[in-house]
Amino acid sequence: MIRNTFLFLDKIGRRKESLIWQSGIKDWNDFLKTQKINGISVQSKYYYDRKIREAQQALLQENAFYFNGKIPSIERWRLYHYFKENCCFVDIETDSYGRITVVGIADSIMTKHFVRGINFESPSIKNELQKYTVIITFNGSSFDLPKLKKEGLTLHHLHIDLKPLCINLGLKGGLKEVEKILQLKRPAHLYGNPVDLWKSFHASGDREYLDLLLDYNREDCENLQNVMNYVYKEMSNKLYKH
Repeated sequence: MIRNTFLFLDKIGRRKESLIWQSGIKDWNDFLKTQKINGISVQSKYYYDRKIREAQQALLQENAFYFNGKIPSIERWRLYHYFKENCCFVDIETDSYGRITVVGIADSIMTKHFVRGINFESPSIKNELQKYTVIITFNGSSFDLPKLKKEGLTLHHLHIDLKPLCINLGLKGGLKEVEKILQLKRPAHLYGNPVDLWKSFHASGDREYLDLLLDYNREDCENLQNVMNYVYKEMSNKLYKH
């Protein structure tokens, strides 16, 4: 989808991009091969060609951050398929004071946890995140990323926030509500309150409470992947219908 996108070009919005597609120019290669495009001056075409080659080079270098600030945040989902193997899904848990207790970082293979008081060191979390090009969250723009920033983790990744994308598709509510709509089931014992689980672990030292909390967070991370796959498919279909 990213190679079909022209939104990163100056003064190209959704409407003009759609007109480009309708003219038979479906991707970057089509654009570069076409000498004259209606509504685009010769000078602009030369400039756009240069920018498209620049973007092609960014993809070859797996530099997703190149598109940060060039593509509207609500459209960053278009990068997902290309960078799928370099994405991580991040979900945090907090205590009753709003402090991070657990950071879950997942990819398609496994989920790693960083727990306050056990292995919660900013350099370790940062090193783990640096393995990836794209960070995907649910409402992370308002919650997860600001919380991480307070812990000294300012991230320089391309970020895809699933919540506004879900709202665009009529999937309202938090992650648990979206899971129910999409019939993404989790074990019944993992619908509890993560704040209470942390409180119980902190008070008793009983590892069982922590294990439940980590399982709960792992389900969050894995379901983020399922939601992202659904969103990418639906947003792609919706875009091509226009």
